[in-house]
Amino acid sequence: MPSVTHDDAPLLADLMPWSVAPPRLGRGWPTAPDAASLKARWDALVKAEGPDRETLFAPTRSRTLHSAVGQLPGRAGGTGRLARESGPCPEPVRVLAAPFDEQWLIPDHRLIDAARPELWRVADAEQVFAVEQPAVPDSPGPALLVSSLLPLHPPRGPRTGPVRPLYRRPGGAEPNLAPGLTAHLAGRLGSAPEPLDVLAWILTAARPGPRGIEVPLTADPDAWRAGVESGRRALWLMRRDGERPKLPGGRRPYVRAPLPARPTELLYDRAEEVLLIGEGRIAPVPAAAWDFHVGGVRILEAWFARRTERAAPGTLEAVRPPAWPQAWTSELLELITVLALLAEVRDTHPEPGVQDPVTAAELRKAGVLPVPDSARRPASVLDHQEEGPEGQFALL
Repeated sequence: MPSVTHDDAPLLADLMPWSVAPPRLGRGWPTAPDAASLKARWDALVKAEGPDRETLFAPTRSRTLHSAVGQLPGRAGGTGRLARESGPCPEPVRVLAAPFDEQWLIPDHRLIDAARPELWRVADAEQVFAVEQPAVPDSPGPALLVSSLLPLHPPRGPRTGPVRPLYRRPGGAEPNLAPGLTAHLAGRLGSAPEPLDVLAWILTAARPGPRGIEVPLTADPDAWRAGVESGRRALWLMRRDGERPKLPGGRRPYVRAPLPARPTELLYDRAEEVLLIGEGRIAPVPAAAWDFHVGGVRILEAWFARRTERAAPGTLEAVRPPAWPQAWTSELLELITVLALLAEVRDTHPEPGVQDPVTAAELRKAGVLPVPDSARRPASVLDHQEEGPEGQFALL
C-alpha cells in the first residue's frame, strides 16, 4: 500500500492555519485549583495598600498596578488602575492551566501579561482548542491535545506550542481549516466531512516531523472512518463536556484508604496498581494512566505537584485550602479514568494506515495549498463595543 512520507504529509500549520500563542500570565497567583482561594487572594490584594499591594501583585515589565488595559472580551473585569481597585473579585472561570489540568482563573486583563484577546473573543461553548505539544525524544506522548477550555501557557515545564481554535468565529462559525480542504476531501471520500471530523482525524494521525506536526491524510473511506471514530473518542475524553467517562466495573479507581489532610508525596505500586498518597490509597490505577506523559512530563505527578508544592510565605500563592479538598480527590479519580481510557484508545486504535494518501503535493495542485495569508490572521468578530482602559470604549 502506498504511504505518506515525511516529505508528502501536509503540515498541521497548513491544515489549521490560524494559530495564537497561549495566554501567558506572568504571575502564578491569578490561577488556582479552587475558586475560593482566588477570591481570598483578590481580597488580600485590594485590602493591601501602597508598597504591600505592589509586592503582592508581583509586577512585571508588562503589568504593574498602574497598567492601563482594556477589558477581556466577554468578561466583566475592571479597567481602572489596580493601584486604586477596591471592588469584588471578578467571577473566576475554568481554564486549562497545563495539559490535563483544569483550574480556575481570575479573568481580569490587568492581571495577565499576554492575554491574547483574539482567543477570548472566540472562546464559547462551541469552540475546541487544539494545542501543539513539544516532541521529546524517547518519551511517548500525543503531539496534539484538545480542550473546550481556554488553554494557558504552563507556568513551568516544557513550553506548549501554539493554540489552534477549530472555529474562527463564535458560535462554531467559519472553521479554522484551509479554504477548500473539506470540499477536496469530499470529492475524494465521497462525502463532506464535518469540521469536528477533520479535527478528530488530525488528533488521530498527527505526528511530529522535521518541519513541525504532520498530518497524513487519506482518501480511503474505511480508513478515514476508523481514524475519525478513534479521534472522536479521544476528543470526548479530552473535552470532558458531557457524560462523565467511566472505566468498566471492577477497573474503576476508588479511594481505598483516606487521603491525608496535607499530602506531600505521590508514589505508585505497579505490582498492586495502587496510587499511594501519603497514607491514602487509590486503586486500581492502571499502569497506562500512571505512565501517561505529555512533553516528557508524567501527567499525574505534575497534577499532584501543582496542588501540593509549597508557596513562599506572605505571597498570594500561599493563600490556599488549609487541607486537601474532597473535590480534588474526585478530580483525581476522573483524571486517572481519562488517562487510562486515552491510553486504551491509543493502543487499540493505533495511527491509522494511510491508504490512498492525500498528499501535500495533491493539495497544492488542487489550489488548497498554500493557504491565503488572510486564513492565518484572526477573523473580525466584533459585534459590540469592548471597554478599554479607564472605562472608555475601544475603537476596533
